[in-house]
Amino acid sequence: MNRLEAMSVLLLTVEKGTLTAAAKELHMPLPTVSRKISELEAHLGAKLLQRSTRKLTLTEAGRSYVDGVRRILEDVDEVERRATGEYQVPRGELVLTAPVLFGQKYILPLVTDFLAQFPDINIRLLLSDRNLHLFDEDVDMAVRIGVLPNSRMRATRIGSMDTLTCATPELLATHGKPKHPSDMERLPCVVFTAPTTATWLFRESVSRKEFGVDIRPRLSVTSAEAAIQAALRHTGFTRVYRYHCAEHLRAGALVQVLRKFDVAPLPVHLIHGSQGQLPLKMRTFLDFAVPRLRDELALMSASNSSTK
Repeated sequence: MNRLEAMSVLLLTVEKGTLTAAAKELHMPLPTVSRKISELEAHLGAKLLQRSTRKLTLTEAGRSYVDGVRRILEDVDEVERRATGEYQVPRGELVLTAPVLFGQKYILPLVTDFLAQFPDINIRLLLSDRNLHLFDEDVDMAVRIGVLPNSRMRATRIGSMDTLTCATPELLATHGKPKHPSDMERLPCVVFTAPTTATWLFRESVSRKEFGVDIRPRLSVTSAEAAIQAALRHTGFTRVYRYHCAEHLRAGALVQVLRKFDVAPLPVHLIHGSQGQLPLKMRTFLDFAVPRLRDELALMSASNSSTK
């Protein structure tokens, strides 16, 4: 039995949730996947997985073993990267992820400039408004907007992002400018959430306590970009991150309202999961990207302050 291979098969099976999904990912016959895990269990003298027709569940021994296996395989990957010179020369594939619109506006131009300077590095850019799991989905680095949970991730702060409420001048002329967030309960709104109701968070201007306002939207969409497009067509007020609508605010196509009730800006980080010495491709990208992204976000914040 190749124990390292069996460990990899077990870890992938746990991450995928079924033997069938793991077999498909590995391009390996299903009986072979099952046999390798069974051989590993026989070698250990312990049951690692409880198998049913619908799903796999780790036993107590399995949970402990999988945590150890994950650390072992990460160490093996690092040793192999060192052996191939990844720590001496910036080369190889770098996998990045970012929210869709943020990635299009800020990360993609930066990536193309980076690639022009470092011909031995290739980049796979995954744009998704879903937070991809770095370990499970083989992602090297991610942009995260919001307070980070405690985790093994390492984070570099690149700035902050405020959330704002806006509408077209035409809509304001028709419905009037809201004076308090509670006015939003009776005004037409566009939200990018699935439910028929949504809660928008605001903050009292004096006490600084946050409170929610329940919105019953005229239109619900599944992306901020769609919400902005609907707002530009005078469908309703919308609430988005500043980068979603900065150019429309500058052009006067959208107007910010309820400024004094804005919640505190959220931190923006570049995060990665590598511990110890970083591969040179990642260190090189951080050195290249961080000052540029900080400048971009600082410029946006300065623009916001100058219009208050």
